[in-house]
Amino acid sequence: MAGHSKFKNIMYRKGAQDKKRSKIFSKLAREITIAAKLGSPEPELNPRLRSAVQAARAQNMPKDNIERAIKKSTEAGGESYEEVRYEGFASGGVGVIVEALTDNRNRTASEVRATFSKFGGNLGETGSVAFMFDRVGAVEFDASAGTAEAMLEAAIEAGADDVESSEDGHRLYCDPESLHQVAAELEKRFGEPRQSNIIWRPKTSTELGDDEGEKVLRMLDALEDSDDVQNVYANLEVSDEVIEKLSA
Repeated sequence: MAGHSKFKNIMYRKGAQDKKRSKIFSKLAREITIAAKLGSPEPELNPRLRSAVQAARAQNMPKDNIERAIKKSTEAGGESYEEVRYEGFASGGVGVIVEALTDNRNRTASEVRATFSKFGGNLGETGSVAFMFDRVGAVEFDASAGTAEAMLEAAIEAGADDVESSEDGHRLYCDPESLHQVAAELEKRFGEPRQSNIIWRPKTSTELGDDEGEKVLRMLDALEDSDDVQNVYANLEVSDEVIEKLSA
């Protein structure tokens, strides 16, 4: 099937998020608060918080919002969230991993299950899908940060394992344990990345036709629309035409 791009599939997810800016701010603030609560409220001393703040800046989240989210982590009697992961299959056998931060596990599970069912998918047991993905560190830069050759050279020097470059940007992969060291080395050369975090990377991709691919992408959008869902990963690969249609 011609006209496919793994990186463009990834960037579609970001484009979909851009359309829901206010909800994204809320999710980013929640991650910042949780990260600060679990570690130091100083980004320089807390890798997870630093990554959360970078993601917030990449979405142009106001500085006051970021500082307020960090401060909230030190307030007594604040909301308590737990991290939950759901795994399941979308139409066409596409594997999906959903990461959530929730204060009500039953509510979130019900919403996620209903979304899978609505689009012809089904929720599975923990571990039923994760084996189809690798847990890796990922560092993203805008395309203007450097050439593909420069990124590859820097990736090798910094200890990264792989690089994907396209007109949409650069994504460098590394061992999760070395993410923050790799990101720091790359930042010296290219400036602050637009994002650096630990993700689920598909070992192989499932290619679908346009109609079925569009159905799965709409399901992924519906999952991301949930207030409790932080991240959605899928081993889906569809044509550029479908991505452009839904991004319009």
